[in-house]
Amino acid sequence: MEPAPIKAPISFEDFDKLDIRVGTILEVTEVAKSDKLMKLTVDFGDHQRSILAGIKQERDNPKEIEGKQALFVVNLPERKMAGQLSQGMLFDIGYADKLTPCLATPETPVPNGSRAG
Repeated sequence: MEPAPIKAPISFEDFDKLDIRVGTILEVTEVAKSDKLMKLTVDFGDHQRSILAGIKQERDNPKEIEGKQALFVVNLPERKMAGQLSQGMLFDIGYADKLTPCLATPETPVPNGSRAG
């Protein structure tokens, strides 16, 4: 893999606008009529969210990530995809570089809802 060029600098204030949190993936289910999307039910400690992620074709068994903690962007506007509402975005590694994506996970278990940054 050839590393991509580094993007233009942003201010700390721009970075600080992102709300990236740890959540535990409780359940992974199929999204009807979608070849790519899976619905993740994620526990953020004080609430749960449905987050759609295009992981169906990236893994032999998408359900293998159930029970794992990962990073999620939680302050994006809700978005309807394939007739279902997504309340955030899975923050994974590799997709932009055309690699098989993997989860961005904490080194050790942390409380759900812990913020990154």
